[in-house]
Amino acid sequence: MRALGIISFEDNTAKIEGLGDYRPVPAIAFMGRYRVIDFILSNMTNSGIDNVQVYCKEKPRNLIEHLGSGSHYNINSKRGKLRVLYGEKSFSSEVYNHDVANYMLNMQYIEEDKNPYVVIAPSYFVYSIDFNEVMKQHVASKADVTVLYTAANNAKTAYLGADTIDIEKVTKTVQGFGKNRGNKKNANISLEAYVMSKKLFIDLVKKASEISSLYWFKDILADSVDELSMRGYQVKGYVACINSLSEYYRISMELKNYKKAQQLFRPGWPIYTQTNDSAPTLYSADASVSDSVVANGSEINGTVKGSIISRNVIICKGAEVKDSILLPGAYIGENAKLDHVVVDKYAIVHHVKKLVGTETEPIYVKRRDRI
Repeated sequence: MRALGIISFEDNTAKIEGLGDYRPVPAIAFMGRYRVIDFILSNMTNSGIDNVQVYCKEKPRNLIEHLGSGSHYNINSKRGKLRVLYGEKSFSSEVYNHDVANYMLNMQYIEEDKNPYVVIAPSYFVYSIDFNEVMKQHVASKADVTVLYTAANNAKTAYLGADTIDIEKVTKTVQGFGKNRGNKKNANISLEAYVMSKKLFIDLVKKASEISSLYWFKDILADSVDELSMRGYQVKGYVACINSLSEYYRISMELKNYKKAQQLFRPGWPIYTQTNDSAPTLYSADASVSDSVVANGSEINGTVKGSIISRNVIICKGAEVKDSILLPGAYIGENAKLDHVVVDKYAIVHHVKKLVGTETEPIYVKRRDRI
């Protein structure tokens, strides 16, 4: 596929409380063995995009370590490359650290790429798609910009703060952009993913930079609706937006459902990630596990119900973990009881014997905390 892949970062409305304090959203652990970025990056590499630029807003170390050279994402190193890029200068305020500013700071790498098209998408929207199909429609429509969107019927509770698009039903022409304030059940949610020529992308980035030092790329697109031909491309199947801790929890719990997960994990469309060659999970004679997703390398001696257990987690005898998410290296002591809790990496829960949250407000235990 003759396109440069650009994985942009989330805007300031996306805040993963707690988890986002220690790593950028793309590097957050997800579904036991993945990171959030694995899904959009796998979409690109499965579509034949071999040159990918990943833009990181802040705290790049975890993301760089996870992505490595890109070989485990099936990127052909002889003709392709995976780059992690970020603004190598300090910003006086968070509002200045946006995608356009980072594109301008790394414009050399964009201009030097030989692909005639760009595919731009953030990582915090999770879905499966073949970008070759999107490109076919883009070329056939002769549109300047193709905007990916999903027709949501749960917009009152999900996708809050995400962009919406007004779209003409027959021609799929994009007529305007807005915000999902949770006022309507049904809405066309923009996935902030776009296909266009590389030349147009560069022109729009430079124009946005000249208009305002606070402009995001989607701002210049909204300004250009009347000037450019924009067409919508509906993404069907499973789509989710991880833009808050409550949504991270809800989406994780939702994907425990096998039928839901099948819509995301499609046959012949692998989701790549960094592999871990640890031993299989050890279940003792006292262990009881049901309706859960369990990664490798863990040791379970207690009861686990409806939960997601990441790699190298230890759950001691008598402990009960219900409807919770345990990130890699978490330790749950004897007789501790967790209900609707998100436990970050390497945290130890042993002195506090009971933690109970709710579906909309799960309790968060900090990374490396001891409670």
